Amino acid sequence: MDSRVKEILDKSNKVVFFGGAGVSTESNIPDFRSESGLYKAMNDYGFSPEHMLSRSFFLQHTEMFFDYYKKNLIYPDAQPNKAHIALAEIEEAGKLIGVVTQNIDGLHQKAGSRKVFELHGSVLRNNCMDCGAYYDLEFIMNDENCEKGIPRCPKCGGIIKPDVVLYEEALDDEVIRGAVDAISEADTMIVGGTSLVVYPAAGLINYFRGNDIILINKSETSYDDRASLVINDSIGKVLGS
Repeated sequence: MDSRVKEILDKSNKVVFFGGAGVSTESNIPDFRSESGLYKAMNDYGFSPEHMLSRSFFLQHTEMFFDYYKKNLIYPDAQPNKAHIALAEIEEAGKLIGVVTQNIDGLHQKAGSRKVFELHGSVLRNNCMDCGAYYDLEFIMNDENCEKGIPRCPKCGGIIKPDVVLYEEALDDEVIRGAVDAISEADTMIVGGTSLVVYPAAGLINYFRGNDIILINKSETSYDDRASLVINDSIGKVLGS
């Protein structure tokens, strides 16, 4: 771990982490919002990723939605990287009171983190839109459970929707409350792998009332001037051992 980060953490009692896509790209999960992600979406489908991942597109073009979703947002073989592992270790040591993530891959939990607030949901959870029955990722990825690529509930025939917050959908109130409570309670916040431009999620860091913000991102952000420490580098490299 970077010595400057360690020095701040050593004097902290309640640390919260706020992370974005940059945490998962180090596990080889591409950021669909990147320039290459935008090009691929426009080239293959003729629509932007944001449009295809909207509630209205899901309802109007369900087959195309699932084709894009399964090919571009599902990475079942991805493994936690040094950043995920380091955060789980900080929690195990009793210092980390919450991980607030914009990612939907479940890698924080896979690394061992328990107090995770998934602002945008998770690809690992899926529910029938009609009867509410729960299905795991393996079920919806199995073509035998799909009709024209659309996963269907064997109990009632309804469409199974991923528990992912689409554009035009509201964030979950309970998750928001948990994230706000953790951020408000913390004396140190680590912000990593996010440019802090995706709202309303990015606005949550305004609830921080503690002493130190450590901002780790490869590029500059509009919040750099509020941080005690800014490191423009890979988050896995900075937090990892």
